[in-house]
Amino acid sequence: MKNKQIAQWVENIKNGYLPTLEEINFLKEYPDLEEVCEGADLIRQHYSGKNFDLCSLINAKSGKCPENCKWCSQSAHNDTGVQVYDMIDKNEAVRLAKENEAYGVKRFSLVTASKAVSDKALDKLIDIYEDIKKEVKINFCASMGLVRKDQLQRLKDVGVEHYHCNLETSETHFPNVCTTHTYQDKIRTIQWAKEVGLKICSGGIFGMGETIDDRIAMAFELRRLEVKSIPINILTPVAGTGFADAQLLDDDEILRSMALFRYINPDASIRFAGGRIKIKHLQTKALHSGINSALVGNLLTTLGTSVEEDIDSFRKEGFVC
Repeated sequence: MKNKQIAQWVENIKNGYLPTLEEINFLKEYPDLEEVCEGADLIRQHYSGKNFDLCSLINAKSGKCPENCKWCSQSAHNDTGVQVYDMIDKNEAVRLAKENEAYGVKRFSLVTASKAVSDKALDKLIDIYEDIKKEVKINFCASMGLVRKDQLQRLKDVGVEHYHCNLETSETHFPNVCTTHTYQDKIRTIQWAKEVGLKICSGGIFGMGETIDDRIAMAFELRRLEVKSIPINILTPVAGTGFADAQLLDDDEILRSMALFRYINPDASIRFAGGRIKIKHLQTKALHSGINSALVGNLLTTLGTSVEEDIDSFRKEGFVC
């Protein structure tokens, strides 16, 4: 690397050092983006090598969510014409789990559109997990909103390993994107999940009017919470939502933000998630800017790419998945 200071930071991070905000702010402003991304790639290589982690999800309960999240097509506050159903058919869930297992996907998540789930709904979801377990050898995740600690324990008992609860953005920017629940509600859910022994998956969305400083603040909060699976979503503007007219971020800002997430969270799985099709032209560069995992297939209410296409593209860049 040309910049000796950045090269030294990279070596320090490979040896367990965690960079400060001051150092990250230097990288935020450093004019040579390629060198910033190169450093992130070296950190990724050190902690995960060529390994590329794959996970998938299904929309187990769709639409009519009471929360007013401005980005979300499933919010009852947004008029998007999204498909609405109370619970996915168990046989369809098992079929999809089998399909993902066949492709080598390691984790499979049930996702519900809701602030939380009732105990009755949780009973149905646990039944689905039980049916999948009978026929499929795949690890379980869950994303069911701001659930109670006892409900998280029930998910742990049925075999769920990771609980997903996105921070979405920084604490200061969060009121600009949602007002029906708080940032602290999310942190409380994450802490409860950790207390019952669940691993945490939590990240956010780029492109909701936040600054790069907001993204950096979120990355540091994820580090504080010891989150090791960090999905990065790129906002897909949907007609009828509060961000229908949002403009896609500049390519360089997306790449720099991804790279900074790797510097701040060096040993985490930093994961392509929703909206990846919006930056398909950047995928190769992003894969060498700190990304080492992905959510594959179709993504809730927006189309992704086929699992076969995803895996092929990752392998072409030298990853093992």
